[in-house]
Amino acid sequence: MIINMNEQATKEQIQHVIDRVKEAGYQAHITQGEERTIVAAVGSGGRRHELEALAAAAGVAGVVAISDPFKLVSRQAKPQRTVVNVGGVRIGDGSLVVIAGPCSVESREQLLSTAREVKDAGAHLLRGGAYKPRTSPYEFQGLGVEALRLLREVREEFGLPVVTEVMSTEDVDVICEHVDMLQVGARNMQNFALLRRLAVIDKPVLLKRGPSASVKEWLLAAEYLLAGGNRNVVLCERGIKTFETETRNTLDLASAALAREMSHLPVIVDPSHGTGRRSLIAPLSRAAAALGADGLLVEVHPCPERALSDGPQSLDFDGFRHLMKSLAEPMRSPVLVPQHA
Repeated sequence: MIINMNEQATKEQIQHVIDRVKEAGYQAHITQGEERTIVAAVGSGGRRHELEALAAAAGVAGVVAISDPFKLVSRQAKPQRTVVNVGGVRIGDGSLVVIAGPCSVESREQLLSTAREVKDAGAHLLRGGAYKPRTSPYEFQGLGVEALRLLREVREEFGLPVVTEVMSTEDVDVICEHVDMLQVGARNMQNFALLRRLAVIDKPVLLKRGPSASVKEWLLAAEYLLAGGNRNVVLCERGIKTFETETRNTLDLASAALAREMSHLPVIVDPSHGTGRRSLIAPLSRAAAALGADGLLVEVHPCPERALSDGPQSLDFDGFRHLMKSLAEPMRSPVLVPQHA
């Protein structure tokens, strides 16, 4: 349920509503808007009739049921868009934030050169995998803590906030010591133990959509994070599995746009995993920017053919510079074809 407070509601009246929500057996999540305060009553097994009765409480403008199964992620709970601050970079404020870097941290030289190049080209954050979930147990699994130290060193040298993937609840604390944002990979989107752990950390979370997940399941995964207390969540569309075999995944831009419509959380797009083809990264990046995506997640490597993971979907430095230049150019107007009777 959503309890909308009047614009003139006092702190005492708002606190009274919060207390009554808790007494009824629900969690109270407060959103302070520019004009009014919203109290979201979330949970199950509470006394719904007591929430409905709050319509008569002083300072209450109205009580509305949340129709979406994801309560706190819904635009009903928070009409204004959320802006997530990652090391001083604001995601969701209307600008296009570009997160770039290698799939895996392979060496100090590789990471330093990549950070230097992507920053010079205009990237806002650096990505790099320390722990890598791989389909085969024989493939490169990442450098672990050594990679985390390198990411921290690069952040301090270049001033780029860093993002890396977390795979296990056991690694959360050590990763938090070194990076600015933790990424939940597609394979872990419904790792509920991990989501509950990340819900109580003081770091932003980048939540990737699972390869077979519906938009509803994706947003419900985000609900775990918000319900646990972490509101600094960014959604990432990275492609889904379909019958298509020419691309690694099918980048679902319609669902990215839908997620922005249904949720107040920022939504970014990963055209690298979404296609698996470096030739498609630039056009799909521009398409994501055109639909209003809040950012891009792009894989960049000094020498993609030598990459220990995901070389075919990584841009080299020249390719990334061309991408950033194309994003800065105005979108071309559509060609209108004359209609003949």
